[in-house]
Amino acid sequence: MCTACSLLALATLFELTSLLGSEHHPVETTQLVVVSTHSWTSKSGTLQLYSRSHGKWIPFGGKVAVVLGRNGLAWGIGLHKRIRTGRQKIEGDGCSPAGIFTLGPAFGYSEKPPGGVRLPYRSITERDYYVDDPLSSEYNEWVRLPDSIPNDPSRHWRSAERMRSDDSCYENGIVVHHNMSPVVKGSGSAIFLHVWDGPSSTTAGCTAMSKSDIQAILRWLDPRRNPLLVQAPESKIPFLREQIDMR
Repeated sequence: MCTACSLLALATLFELTSLLGSEHHPVETTQLVVVSTHSWTSKSGTLQLYSRSHGKWIPFGGKVAVVLGRNGLAWGIGLHKRIRTGRQKIEGDGCSPAGIFTLGPAFGYSEKPPGGVRLPYRSITERDYYVDDPLSSEYNEWVRLPDSIPNDPSRHWRSAERMRSDDSCYENGIVVHHNMSPVVKGSGSAIFLHVWDGPSSTTAGCTAMSKSDIQAILRWLDPRRNPLLVQAPESKIPFLREQIDMR
């Protein structure tokens, strides 16, 4: 892989770690994005925002409809205690990751973020790819190919997701920090909150919603409040919330 691409990936990783904090050094969280489903195989669910005030979690706004991976949920790798029983997220399984995850940066097709967005923002270009090739040293990294080389991802990876897609799914979105600290090869990559293709659609492993809902969430999130995504079947949400309350 070219030196310029590697340097860009390292710079991006350093920026995210500096802004949002290391997954191994917990800091106080006062914003939660909670996604719950009826079961592990549910392809849709609801999203509820929560704000912490005086030691209590208060719902913010109403419930938001979301769609998930075509095969439901599986335990991912994030801030939560590692669960080694039950469904485990792997590359290409069509499952959205369950667990607790940090968020950011926000991203989109526009050069600048929507008004009111406070998360770090990354504008998507035709040269942006998210590497999902488990054999690559850049697995589960967002890489921008330099202008000095051909815009041909097949020269660098066996598989990579083109971020500037032909649809509106990545018009607005947020990176979910699944399987990042450290990266475990083959345990899933390129996980986002993003715009859905409709309420009856599914994803390859992301969590999607209407454009108006993702934009409202983008405006609400405040990196100074260390927001977290909590995502799981309804029966596992208390188990995860307890871990956050102990942080």
